[in-house]
Amino acid sequence: MSYEKLNDYMMEKYPTKVYRKRKKGMTANDPEDIQELAVNVRTVPGIISQRGCTYAGCKGVVLGPTRDIINITHGPIGCGFYSWLTRRNQTRPETETAENFMTYCFSTDMQDKNIVFGGEELLKNAIQEAYDLFHPKAIAVFSTCPVGLIGDDVHAVAREMKAKFGDCNVFGFSCEGYKGVSQSAGHHIANNQIFKHVIGEDDSRSDSKYRINLLGEYNIGGDAFVLDELFEKCGIEIVATFSGNSSIDHFANAHTADLNLIMCHRSINYVAEMMEVKFGIPWTKVNFIGADASAKALRRVGEYYEDDELKARIEEVIAEEQAKVKAAVEKIRPNTEGKTAMLFVGGSRAHHYQELFKELGMISLAAGYEFGHRDDYEGRRVIPTIKVDADSRNIEELHIEKDPTRFSQELQDKKSELMEKGQEFSEYEGMMKEMDSGALVIDDLSHYEMEKLIEMYKPSVFCAGIKEKYAVQKMGIPLKQLHSYDYGGPYAGFVGAINFYKDIERMVNTKMWDFIEAPWDKQKAMNASYVKAV
Repeated sequence: MSYEKLNDYMMEKYPTKVYRKRKKGMTANDPEDIQELAVNVRTVPGIISQRGCTYAGCKGVVLGPTRDIINITHGPIGCGFYSWLTRRNQTRPETETAENFMTYCFSTDMQDKNIVFGGEELLKNAIQEAYDLFHPKAIAVFSTCPVGLIGDDVHAVAREMKAKFGDCNVFGFSCEGYKGVSQSAGHHIANNQIFKHVIGEDDSRSDSKYRINLLGEYNIGGDAFVLDELFEKCGIEIVATFSGNSSIDHFANAHTADLNLIMCHRSINYVAEMMEVKFGIPWTKVNFIGADASAKALRRVGEYYEDDELKARIEEVIAEEQAKVKAAVEKIRPNTEGKTAMLFVGGSRAHHYQELFKELGMISLAAGYEFGHRDDYEGRRVIPTIKVDADSRNIEELHIEKDPTRFSQELQDKKSELMEKGQEFSEYEGMMKEMDSGALVIDDLSHYEMEKLIEMYKPSVFCAGIKEKYAVQKMGIPLKQLHSYDYGGPYAGFVGAINFYKDIERMVNTKMWDFIEAPWDKQKAMNASYVKAV
């Protein structure tokens, strides 16, 4: 079936206006002639979307994995789902007595009277109670939709309580769920506030020769632990991870690193850019999902430092790890070769995990993001052409200037020299450049479109989230969650690649999926379609 016919088949039941809008968010990929997609736009009301809200992106994704910040959700308890840990983020406190608040759920539990008369006093009491009980280094406050509607000033409350305590950093996030078209807005807001209130607060520096930050790694299923061990083998210190297995002290010290490595471009590129402007720290895009991608990322770090001893050590580590990977691939690939996959997840995962499927000899038929922007698909080259819309204007744009004493011109000079030698910095080519020609690219996939895709292609495995999991499995297709990894992982680095190979091999070769019949296949239902306007 041609792409045009497939497009019509997937969307034939949409009203004309919806059809026109959704059609702009889908294309057949051509890496040599990348097409513009209509992305980061509001989801059509009534469509079952994969997306989350701004608050979920701010609290649930970026700040959630930080163990020693007390994160208070200011809002009704219904919003408290993301006040707790929901993505299988893991952490390892550095000592037995170190603080770890990740297992707690903190919420102001706003009631009707707070909506009518205001909730600022309630918030102050909650902050005071948290301080009295735990004496934390920091307390963060997250606004939910009702807070924005009634006008509670969480920032004023945070400033007041910070001044009162003296030894506790209190700061707020205006991350009301409706503030953006998806959780992406929450990522941006989280980046801004962490940069304003935490990064740069501690100038102490270890004597490590090689110091990097790892940005956009959230330690799902223990990914960050694997990468910590990998860098330690190479003799490289990770100053801060944003924000898997993270600590507020690491954030405060992050500006002392020599290089920022970005994993999830969408969720954390703002911090990387602001750190470069203020402190002069270069950033480069990397991928530690997939064995070959991990080797490439490590070599890029070695090239940055231009140290032969470091490069030799990195090559030793890669050789040691790749030997294990090769043995696993030789055993597993014959059972996965030629099988097909579809990936519809957030961040950079729909891009990165295609590396792992390639290593298994599998074909990625279709991929897309829940909350991607054009630069995530088409590359950062398109950023100057992106028009700022009303939704984007809801998010504060910080004005950042060089720090007069802490900006490193030496790092910037080093970046310039390396760029002349062909190294890439501050660049990302996007997902479409590396996808196969003819593969489908679909932004903000709806539940109905997902079902139509599965009916047409019957992929060997479908990768998405919990909202799609059981519906897909009822259609006889195994689903692998790439938000929380179900109960699997870690999947990062060389160790993670082997874990992923084994899990996918089991999933795509299990015979039980052939015996599943969906309830809607057994029952007759009325079908109708809209007449398309000419």
